[in-house]
Amino acid sequence: MKQIKNPILTGFNPDPSIIRVKDDYYIVTSTFEWFPGCQIHHSKNLIDWQLISRPLNRVSQLDMRGNPDSCGVWAPCLSYKDGVFYLLYSNVRSFYGNWKDTPNYLVTATDIKGPWSDPVFVNASGFDASLFHDDDGRTYCINMLVDHRQGKFFGGIVLQEYCLKRKQLVGQPHHIFSGSQHGCTEGPHIYKRNGYYYLLTAEGGTGYEHCVTLARSKNILGPYDLHPDNPILTAKKEANAYLQKTGHADLVETPEGEWYMVFLASRPLTPRGRCILGRETAIEKMQWHADNWLYLANGNQLASIQVEAPAGATQSAGASNNSDVMCHFDKPELDIQFQSLRVPITDDWANTTDNPGYLRLYGRESLSSCFEQSLLGRRIQAHKSEAQTCIEFSPDHFQQMAGLACYYNTFHYFYLHIHGGDFAENTANKTTKSSVNNTAHSKKEKWLSLLVCDKHQTYQACQPVDLSSAGKVFLKAEFYGADLQFYYATLDGQWLKIGPVLDGSILSDDYVVQSDYGYQPCFTGAFYALACQDLSGQKQHADFSYFKYTEVF
Repeated sequence: MKQIKNPILTGFNPDPSIIRVKDDYYIVTSTFEWFPGCQIHHSKNLIDWQLISRPLNRVSQLDMRGNPDSCGVWAPCLSYKDGVFYLLYSNVRSFYGNWKDTPNYLVTATDIKGPWSDPVFVNASGFDASLFHDDDGRTYCINMLVDHRQGKFFGGIVLQEYCLKRKQLVGQPHHIFSGSQHGCTEGPHIYKRNGYYYLLTAEGGTGYEHCVTLARSKNILGPYDLHPDNPILTAKKEANAYLQKTGHADLVETPEGEWYMVFLASRPLTPRGRCILGRETAIEKMQWHADNWLYLANGNQLASIQVEAPAGATQSAGASNNSDVMCHFDKPELDIQFQSLRVPITDDWANTTDNPGYLRLYGRESLSSCFEQSLLGRRIQAHKSEAQTCIEFSPDHFQQMAGLACYYNTFHYFYLHIHGGDFAENTANKTTKSSVNNTAHSKKEKWLSLLVCDKHQTYQACQPVDLSSAGKVFLKAEFYGADLQFYYATLDGQWLKIGPVLDGSILSDDYVVQSDYGYQPCFTGAFYALACQDLSGQKQHADFSYFKYTEVF
């Protein structure tokens, strides 16, 4: 019997929504402030998954310029009806204080790879919206309700009919579920089976109290009765379980009538510790019992490391393998694993044509900007991994920088970068210094520095290295659990350590949420990133000849 190994989508891939169209399975996951928005993976067997699309790829669909960290695309929902794919998503614009701005939009396509339509505004009463297509031809929108009164926040689940022809909500919203004793009710999905409407929700918050709860009713408007053994999935009582934070789930039925549930999960470095890889996607086989309630097939509430695959499942040809990836930038298109922050990847700041064979990044704003960064990131998907690149960069002064970053958000990152020195003096106007001194002052300096940004505070992790005589410079970052070590070389393969072993676990939800600056949303994961800044506004460029990502086993 074939086995599925958890997690099925490694690295930052939370809030999965799954559908099956004939014998094809598709999962969409949240991307938050990373652009393009939403990740869609494809599988034929629920074992092997390949990233095939990011559908929200233009500003008309997703405008995130200025969005705070961990806002943007939350909990997209994928559905299919009569030859049309529907993608419902939030673009969260603010999440601080009493007010939460959570507009929800709907785009459609007849091909999963697009093109996807421009969005239709649906509502803004809460996030985690989903569509349910009933067998009587009606469609409903379900979402959690944001209640700002007296700090309540989670206001239960609301449902309203959606007209596919008119592309708008119709009738009145109905409050159908207040949640259970686990609290923080969100992530709703509705299914219909044997005359019952089943309401699947995420509860307990998205941390170590996270869980999946199930309720049912004979009427879509309720009342909904709770599952006798709620929650049906959780790791809240098992600190040593391999998969933690399990919750926010969705269900799919195979052609043979088998049921599976996908859900988010995390793999902490230590029991109840920090999760550098963020929230990933895992899967469990499910069983319907004679009482018409759904249970995990393994007989308990804990997710398994190995899960029985569907009957007849075989290995997919061309299955995705992220363990060793080399990008040479010899094609106009960038590798699909790369994403930018908040804004599209456009030729004016990132291209492979201005210097063929290289990725050229034109410097823009700082790593702490929520507007226009020149940064391309790739998810870290294993606890032991490394990334390396080769850069050619000629900065004119200290405001111009480029290099390799390990990035969580605008206030938590590590940055090994080349930068210039002081502004060169204008020798033509100098009369008080000797010609020797003037020559020395006009020399272009190039330095290598390692910057740490931790809870809004930045500092140098070591003394800068003088690279003024170097042309190409090789940079490398290496994660070994929480330990992060940076390297550089001026000759290929002759690596030299720079800086001490750093605590890479600060690039995690668990660390960032403990900020001294009050609550802030923390829902993403760690990235390796190529970056370039020019804080003078002159758009000095850097050229990268390759990017290599390796998982160490």
